[in-house]
Amino acid sequence: MTSDLLLDQARELWTQLAVKPVEFSSSDGANVVVSPGSRLCPPLWTGIVVLGGAGIVTVPSVQVAQLMAGAQSELSGEELVDEDRLREVLPVLDVLGPASLFYLDRADFLPVQGGAVVEEVVCGGDGLAALLARAGEEDAGESGLEDITSPVFVLREGHDVVAAAGYQAWPRSVAHLSVLVASGHRGRGLARVVASAAVAHALDAGLLPQWRARPHPSKRVALALGFRELGSQLSVRLGDGGLTGLGW
Repeated sequence: MTSDLLLDQARELWTQLAVKPVEFSSSDGANVVVSPGSRLCPPLWTGIVVLGGAGIVTVPSVQVAQLMAGAQSELSGEELVDEDRLREVLPVLDVLGPASLFYLDRADFLPVQGGAVVEEVVCGGDGLAALLARAGEEDAGESGLEDITSPVFVLREGHDVVAAAGYQAWPRSVAHLSVLVASGHRGRGLARVVASAAVAHALDAGLLPQWRARPHPSKRVALALGFRELGSQLSVRLGDGGLTGLGW
């Protein structure tokens, strides 16, 4: 699979998640579509995904589409996922992200060989629940482990699960990876070990692994496994910017 095919697959996923028909811009910039049911962002938010320099934007109303149309004349595709630049030209109330989007071709996979023994367990086991509880609400939510549909791949120290990974089945045969390491055990390469097992499982199932990362340590793990960074995702909640009728 070439990098162009990898990019095409990633774009097909996000255009489907947009719900309403939209295509990635053929040039630097983004195409905007009104899609209140978009899965690119929370309800009533604006979702922005830029892949390979071109983007799509879903907005909840015609009024917000007008705001975005004005902003697009001043922003490049890459600037659309730059929070600081967005705040310069749009009435931004709140932001989620940006998150970098990584994808993996089987030929580029760099699995972890040897070392610690990874155990495959049924999703929802007591060990995973304990890890999530110890991690706290923010880290547990960021990991996405509570939403996975795959088996869980774990490392234990004694009876305690100290690292876990799995993936959630997304549309377009995409496996969205989730990884969590207990706070006292980070910096030891455990995330790469459990993630390697989850990625191998996804590839064997014929799925396209996707890694969405915000913190730099997460990006380093993705790159170490052979993932390619293809773009970014950002969600913003906008005020009316002087327009009426939004009802917010």
